[in-house]
Amino acid sequence: MTTLPRVPSPASPPESLTPAQAFDELYGFCAPALVRQTYLLTGRRELAREAVERAFQLAWQRWPEVARDRDPAGWVRAVAYDCALSPWHRFRPRHRHPEPPPADPADRALLHALLRLPSSYRRTLLLYDGVGLDLPETAAETEASTPAAASRLTHARQAVADRVPELADPRTLHRRLLELASAERLRAAKPATVRTVSERRNAFWTRAAITVTVAIIGATALTLRTAPTHYEAPIAPAQAVDGVPPRVAPGPLSPAQQALRTKLLRTSERSGPERVVPLAG
Repeated sequence: MTTLPRVPSPASPPESLTPAQAFDELYGFCAPALVRQTYLLTGRRELAREAVERAFQLAWQRWPEVARDRDPAGWVRAVAYDCALSPWHRFRPRHRHPEPPPADPADRALLHALLRLPSSYRRTLLLYDGVGLDLPETAAETEASTPAAASRLTHARQAVADRVPELADPRTLHRRLLELASAERLRAAKPATVRTVSERRNAFWTRAAITVTVAIIGATALTLRTAPTHYEAPIAPAQAVDGVPPRVAPGPLSPAQQALRTKLLRTSERSGPERVVPLAG
């Protein structure tokens, strides 16, 4: 049975191939089919192309890991689907408005039915009925258990059949997915362009990481140099105290006060304690 352009897994590259040549071989096998798959997943042509290019950029940055993976094509497909379904795209101005739908009314009805599905259901349906993965592979790629993947597939098929009754047969649904993907003229960038952009991104983030590290080291050194070496208790701020009478500066004595003062002095001289006088010998 013909399947929606499944991302093929090329044979292990010969030892004579350079990493760039091996990457270009994988890109040439996978990218055209993967762009069409991602379009069915998102309904956006530009987003499908961006998601696939971003997935291959990440693959080139991690090429030793991807090249040794048992399914490099599956690795790239999973990353491309994750990029395409990211919820952050809704905040991008270019993705706030829908793109022109397919020209054929039947294609429009199918694409509309797909986009009405939850993203996890849509992804499961595309992998199983479109790409042609079996149920365990579909469950593994969608990070779900096999029963959960089977339940998603059943509900997705039923939802599509409710909106487009002629697609109730899975074989008809598979054929229509293939036709819808082939009807759109979607192109991917050249592999050399993808590798160049990936290397530039990698260099930019490397420089940014070095800059941040140097700034942190500089700030730490400055803090250690200017920080106090012992604890100094903070000075409490001044506060007003209520209920204390204000201090009044003493002024000149009145005549009555002067007379009283003279009287007191004379009285203390007559009746005060005897003066202590040192005795000789």
